[in-house]
This record gives sequence, structure tokens and C-alpha cells, in this order.
Amino acid sequence: MRWLRQLLSSRRVQLDPGRQQALLRDLRHRYGADSRARFPEQVEAITRMLNDDDGLVVAARIVSETADEAHVDLQAQAHDVHRRTGRRLLVHRRNYRPLWKEAGPALRWPLFALPSGLHPYAQLTAAVAVVGSRASRLGRATDPYPLLTRVFEVLDLTTAGWEYGRVRVDTDAAALADRLISTAGQILATVDDPPRLPPPVRELMRRNNTLDVHDPTGPTVVSAINLGARMRESFLV
Repeated sequence: MRWLRQLLSSRRVQLDPGRQQALLRDLRHRYGADSRARFPEQVEAITRMLNDDDGLVVAARIVSETADEAHVDLQAQAHDVHRRTGRRLLVHRRNYRPLWKEAGPALRWPLFALPSGLHPYAQLTAAVAVVGSRASRLGRATDPYPLLTRVFEVLDLTTAGWEYGRVRVDTDAAALADRLISTAGQILATVDDPPRLPPPVRELMRRNNTLDVHDPTGPTVVSAINLGARMRESFLV
């Protein structure tokens, strides 16, 4: 694989696990829902923190851990539904849409309650932006293929939350979705053997629906987003 060849042949990448831990600890405590700064301001500050190869590794870890924690949370929710009602729910990481279509009202969107304390519109949005902007260097620090899978997984969770999980589509939510789409496209452009697009992405790409995007502080509609068009723009190149 090209990523492994690059990693083995490049002697210029000097990664510091201790610094990575410090960066992750710092951004966990300084940013998130309790910060007084607006989410776009937090995203900008975090992206500046993660502006080198160690920061790229931290960003990739945030994306992967978010997907892992969300999956564990949904498995626990499905188990709880079965315990209370006898109803069995299937939780498939490659396609969460059937789960949300069947049981959306009974589920809680997991990205607002991650055990790590990371917020989807602060640390996660920034991490996704960093991964996309530095996608050409991913092969020097990590395997881009599983990371791409996790980006698509979080995108699936985000869009399913809008459609079935009562998650409000505001400018912060739209910024996360837009960055997930653009980052997935940027990673796809760097890999030798691009994988097939996952089922939820292919389903949404067949649509042409436009969703209103609201101001985070009120009911005002300030813009719109067409997920299908945005995905076709990024993935059909």
C-alpha cells in the first residue's frame, strides 16, 4: 500500500506521542459546549493548534474515536430497547440509516453525549477540517483507508440524525456535514485504490433535496444545504 511505503520511506516525519497526548488533553479541557466562544471561533482556534504532523495524528484520532464511541453508544441503546420492549435492533456501522429509519424516535443521537467529552461542532468539526486540509500527508502518519471509513461513518450518523433523530440543522451542524463531505473527497483523491462509496452516501447522492439551515440562536433560516448535490460534487470526480 502506498501509505505504508510512504511511512516506511519517509524519515522526515518525527512524531511525538507525548505532545499528541498533551494536545488532546488541552483541547478537551479548553473547548466544547462549556466554552464562551462560538463554535466557529473554537474550530478556528483548534485548527491552529493542530497545524503539524502531530496535530494531524490527533485530528485523525478524534475522528476515529468519535465513530467508535458513537457505535458503542448505539449498541447500548439498542440493547436497552431490547431489554425494555423485546424489540431487536440491528446496528451496522457501514450503514446506520436502516436503524434510524426503524427506531429513530427511540434513539438518542450519540454525538452530543460522547464519553470523551468532545463536541461535534467544536473539536470534531476542527479535526475533520485538519484531516481534509492535510490529506496529502496522511500516508506519512497513518493508514488513510480506515480513517476514510470513519469519516463516512460520522457523515452517516450526522445526516441520519438530521432526518430521523430530531437533530436541528443549524449553521454549526451544516458546517460539520460540509467538512465531512469535503474531507472524504480529499482523502479519496489521495488513495491508490479508492473504495466503493458506502450505502448511505450512495442513497443520499441519488437525492436532490434542499434543507433549510437555521441560525444557532433562533428560528431564522439563514441558508440551505443540498447534501446530494454536495456529495456528487465531491465524490464524482
